[in-house]
This record gives sequence, C-alpha cells and structure tokens, in this order.
Amino acid sequence: MADTHAGTTGEPGRRRGRDETEEERADRMWTELIQEVRVAQMGVQILFGFLLTVVFTPKYDDLSDVNQTIYLVTVVLGAVTTGALIGPVSLHRLVSGRSVKPQAVRWASRLTLLGLVLLLVTMTSSLLLILRVATHDGFVPYLVAGVVLWYLLCWFVIPLWTRYRHTSR
Repeated sequence: MADTHAGTTGEPGRRRGRDETEEERADRMWTELIQEVRVAQMGVQILFGFLLTVVFTPKYDDLSDVNQTIYLVTVVLGAVTTGALIGPVSLHRLVSGRSVKPQAVRWASRLTLLGLVLLLVTMTSSLLLILRVATHDGFVPYLVAGVVLWYLLCWFVIPLWTRYRHTSR
C-alpha cells in the first residue's frame, strides 16, 4: 500500500518531510551549518583579536590582579571558542570524500553548539572585565547577569521553545 504522507515517496532511503535522501539531507544541513558557523566565527575572531592586543597596552599594567586573571581566562576562553567554531571546517576537510557526511554533520553540529556555549562564557567574561575596568560600581555583576540572561534567552530559550512548540510529533 502506498504511503500518502507528504514528502514520503515509499522509496528506501527517503525521509518524511522533505523529499530527500539521507545524503541530500546531510548536504543541505552542512550548507546551513557552515552559514551559521560563519556568523559566529566572525564575532569570535573580532573579539579574540581585540583581546590579544590588550596585554600590549599601557593600561594592562594598571589592572588589578583580579582583572588580569579575568583577562587571562577570557583570552583562553576566546582561543578555545575559536577552536570549537573552526573545528567543523577542519572536520569537513579531513573527512571529505569518505562517505561519512551524515556523521560529519552531527559532529560539526555538536562542535558548533559547544562553540556557542563557549562564546557565551567568553562574552560574559569579556563584559565582566570591561565593566570592572570602566566602572567600579557594585551594579556590574547584576548588569553582566542581565546580559547573560539576554544571551540565554536569544541563543537557547527561544530556539528551544520554538523547537518544542513547532516540531511535529
């Protein structure tokens, strides 16, 4: 008996939803993932480049020990964030032509999600450092916490809510 669901052809290897094979789906998902990574990479590379220059400014020597520690942690976070967000490109290059695109997409997606979490922590640390240096007011931790909540809402809560709300069961 023929399946009447939209997008289902009854052919082996075809999935419900879009009329595409597993390989076609992996190709599409890879293209979408790389576009997302490009956006995140741009931001993290600019931030990381800026962070690398701070240590060479006269102001760095005037930072308190706590602020210098926050700076060093932020630089390391920027480096590992860059690694996670560039990882999908390296993964693709090293496995290209090996007929493992669906698996590569899964791993690249995991690296990208890890990179976004690390970017959240890097941005938080950067903001904390900048606000601590710019002002000595006691509201800095609250302001940073508010921005972190905003990032969480924009980057995770709304997407996960949308996924939950609009994914067909």
